[in-house]
Amino acid sequence: MHLAGKHILVGISGGIAAYKIPELIRLLKKAGAEVKVTTTKNALQFVTNLTLQTLSGYPVYSDVFASINEHSTEHISLPDWADLMVIAPATANVINKMAHGIADDALTTTFCAMRKPVVIAPAMNDKMYLSPATQASLRTLSEWENITLLDCASGELACGTTGRGRMQEVNIIAETIEYALTEKKLQNKQILITAGPTQEQLDPVRYISNYSTGKMGYALARACLMQGADVSLVSGPTNLQVLSMPLFLQEKQVHLYNVCSAQEMYLSCETIFPKADITILCAAVADFTPTNIADKKIKKESGQTEMTLSLSTTIDIAATLGAKKRDNQIVVGFALETDHEKEHALEKMQKKNLNFIVLNSLRDSGAGFGHDTNKVTILSNDGEEKNFPLMSKEEVAQIIVSHTLLP
Repeated sequence: MHLAGKHILVGISGGIAAYKIPELIRLLKKAGAEVKVTTTKNALQFVTNLTLQTLSGYPVYSDVFASINEHSTEHISLPDWADLMVIAPATANVINKMAHGIADDALTTTFCAMRKPVVIAPAMNDKMYLSPATQASLRTLSEWENITLLDCASGELACGTTGRGRMQEVNIIAETIEYALTEKKLQNKQILITAGPTQEQLDPVRYISNYSTGKMGYALARACLMQGADVSLVSGPTNLQVLSMPLFLQEKQVHLYNVCSAQEMYLSCETIFPKADITILCAAVADFTPTNIADKKIKKESGQTEMTLSLSTTIDIAATLGAKKRDNQIVVGFALETDHEKEHALEKMQKKNLNFIVLNSLRDSGAGFGHDTNKVTILSNDGEEKNFPLMSKEEVAQIIVSHTLLP
């Protein structure tokens, strides 16, 4: 998550979930944001003024007429300062007041003056959530252009019952803040991304694979989602979680297709590719697969010292899709090389009819499989070459999106 230099105004209302907000403030500051806090008076029954002031580094605005306020019209100066306001938890009371323009405390007067992006994370009892008044107010707020409204999560509630009304976890709120602040340059674009390794089955308990973790492909999926794209991620087996933001009336998420083998990955891609505006082939796909899959575990015979495997080539996904590529489609490939890196990458880009190829080398320290960092060179089919230093895979994903997908 990257929020360097952003001014985030955190608004807290009086719900039990307020105890989680210090962790949200910590996440935002760790991402580089500057944070100020405004609350209702009831919110300070659940989290202390001292805690919020210590974590944010600023006085807390909780009383419209308090003598400690930096400005006499704090509810105007704070929206001027902020790039975004997040209200979490947003109780039923506050949601209904905000939807109807009622501004009678520090939090709601500040919200009323806010014309920049606002993220709202509701939290309440399930009966209050399902109240016709609350549902009508949520629908009203969801239609405002500057508001990104999270839905409540389902689970155990403070009253001891189970239902929909829990505030979304702070990591989801933080991701939604970044989403709300990101310009949607890929809005309405359909993007296909492949990620991770493939596993080629040998027998019921063994397979052939590689060291790919899928981190680069998942980072690309996240970067494209943040830009407003509709992302389909075809992923080999990984331990990673796909990004999801449960927005009210609309689930904004990466559509995940789990596959194992190269053939399964191709079949998924073949279905999605015709509708894709952009395809990023980041997966480490096996070039060979066992010719015959044993139906029982292959046993070592007594005295056996060698084993010979018969392998057949897999379908070349990049070449097959590249041959079908229309003029208005962009296809980006990846090349991980150990020698003659640039020559092999350029040959691959030409043979497979790619628009761009992202090259990295196992000889570069910190690049390649298993790392949280990568060092890449982006080559284009018009002869342009751009080299980038070692950086996090999230930063590399931003670079790839900026230099291959955006005009």
